[in-house]
Amino acid sequence: MGKTILVVDDDPDIIKLITKSLKYEQFEVMTACSGKEALAILIATPVDFVVLDIMMPEMDGLEVCRNIRTDYNIPILFLSARDRDIDKIIGLEIGADDYMTKPFSIQELTSRIKAHFRKVDRLYEEWNECRKDADSNGSASMSPLVLNEQTFEAFLNRQKLDLSTKEFLILAFLKNHPNMVLTREQIYENVWGDEYGELNTVTVHIKNIRKKLGSEYDLIKTIWGVGYKYTEG
Repeated sequence: MGKTILVVDDDPDIIKLITKSLKYEQFEVMTACSGKEALAILIATPVDFVVLDIMMPEMDGLEVCRNIRTDYNIPILFLSARDRDIDKIIGLEIGADDYMTKPFSIQELTSRIKAHFRKVDRLYEEWNECRKDADSNGSASMSPLVLNEQTFEAFLNRQKLDLSTKEFLILAFLKNHPNMVLTREQIYENVWGDEYGELNTVTVHIKNIRKKLGSEYDLIKTIWGVGYKYTEG
């Protein structure tokens, strides 16, 4: 696949297990046993995905995530022994894209990572098709929100938005279906690639997206009891 995964955990057995599984799936794997080591690797080497333990000494995963989000738009999946909803919400709100609790299924972990990259490839193909259609029609988007699904960059009135990967994917999914009410189940299945998941994850990500869009632009409408709708009207 040519993708590089950074695995960060202070447990060498877990690092060994994840590394073996990801290499079997043809991923390149880099490892770090501390937050400081992980940040040093990111400075020196391009990375496509981060698997990050939360409970580490000196610098825990939450602090590492905050540091990563300052400079990088890399998808982050938290691994944690903490299974309370509040811990998951905190992890997602500070910028993580996904969250799994220990003990975890190594098959599910690799499946989630592979599903992420399949989603990226599909969105890139859709973006290219939309761009070709726009070029052939001689039309230009007048939307205040512009999404580049090749680089995963979002601009609101020409100002770049600092979105996590999952936030970008949710916003792209909604924007690509304007004025259509989409349920949390549909959003979760499209972005995470799993029909059944923790739907509160979608709610948290929508909240973060709205905060970053600002109160001036009410682009995402809540349809109570149903889901969400993207509209610019």
